[in-house]
Amino acid sequence: MSNPTSPPESERDYHRVINAWAMYDWANSAFAVIILTAVFPVYYRALATNAGRAPEDATAYWAYTTSLSIFVVAVIGPVLGTIADIIGGKKRFLGVALIFGVLGSASLALLGDDTFILASLLFAIANFGFAAGNIFYEAMLPHIARPSDFDRVSARGYAFGYLGGGIFLLFILVLLLRPGWFWIANREFAVSASFVGVAVWWLVFSMPLFRHIHEPRNVERSSSSVGVFRDGFKRLLNTLNHIRHYRQLTLFLVAFWIYNDGISTIIKLAAAFGDEIGLAHNQMLIALILTQFIGFPCSIGFGILARKFSPKSAILFGLGIYMLVSIGGFFMTNAAHFYVLAVVVGLVQGGTQAISRSLFALMVPKTQSSEFFGFFSTGEKMAGIIGPVIFGSIGQLTGSSRWGIVSVTVLFIVGAALLYGVNETEGRRVAEAVEASA
Repeated sequence: MSNPTSPPESERDYHRVINAWAMYDWANSAFAVIILTAVFPVYYRALATNAGRAPEDATAYWAYTTSLSIFVVAVIGPVLGTIADIIGGKKRFLGVALIFGVLGSASLALLGDDTFILASLLFAIANFGFAAGNIFYEAMLPHIARPSDFDRVSARGYAFGYLGGGIFLLFILVLLLRPGWFWIANREFAVSASFVGVAVWWLVFSMPLFRHIHEPRNVERSSSSVGVFRDGFKRLLNTLNHIRHYRQLTLFLVAFWIYNDGISTIIKLAAAFGDEIGLAHNQMLIALILTQFIGFPCSIGFGILARKFSPKSAILFGLGIYMLVSIGGFFMTNAAHFYVLAVVVGLVQGGTQAISRSLFALMVPKTQSSEFFGFFSTGEKMAGIIGPVIFGSIGQLTGSSRWGIVSVTVLFIVGAALLYGVNETEGRRVAEAVEASA
């Protein structure tokens, strides 16, 4: 590759880099499906109820834990991103985040009875690695893909994530149902083994990115560590002072923050909500497997939809479907309902997020990609803070999480209304002007 700041000229090299980048979505999908969604939330609720907490309180504690665990990333994400831009450290920062995620995930296997407070701490470490890593991973998109390819490449990453997550989740389901096939004595030990499996999967399948993608070249460099932090804060403050020049990008960020609040809440609390209304854990795992495998082709399909119509139209379509999902969740009473909603979510979940990522990348100057993806991640993580808190609070106040899930609808409505007002053409023009002046 002749120039690490732009897509490689050789088609063969280009596709190798794109696939290596997308494999990180495959790698960290194990954490997303097992620890964020399918297994650990139910395991955590069991730890809390064993300690004498009421079922609805256990669900709320999980919601609060997911919120607090990403607060640090939400606050320092833009600063870390700015520093990564200055020193050319996207891969290095991603490597550090990977270590946090892998070690935190594996440590969950050490938990015993009545240790839900320790579980909160270890989960916070692992989730920090997951959330922080995504800042630097996503910030590579403008550097490795051609602008005309952003939608397709971003969608491929999500598609790889759904396929990898589905395969891993299917393996874990077999492990939990038939632990004896793997010389494991019981289901409890199999659950602990699944957390170690997440760490191994995440580490191994992250290697193609570190092998095949060059570190994007830094634009500026400070002479000392103190200088790097000083310059990082200085440039971040300068961007905030001139945020009015990025009006379309800012409007998109606000819209994304609001509607992703709803998406994030549904993803992170689906299993806990299903457990509360009495669904068997195996039933929830089957539903989540359906979501993963349906999400694989549909994420790719959203890339085609965005190219045929527009990225904004594709996202608005996905948000309309999510409104129906939130309302449908209120009436859910059995496994068949859960399966139907899982299928519908699979149709739009990955595609909506993938096209949001690529639309944002089009309006971001390459010279400040990590910095702006830090803001993107902050909006993403703030959604992870506020959405679950609203969900948990309403569930506790009403005595049922059904009202919590239906309240999410308003987030999709407001987010869609703001997104409709975004002029992506103007946003891209501003980004190109900033790049040209750098």
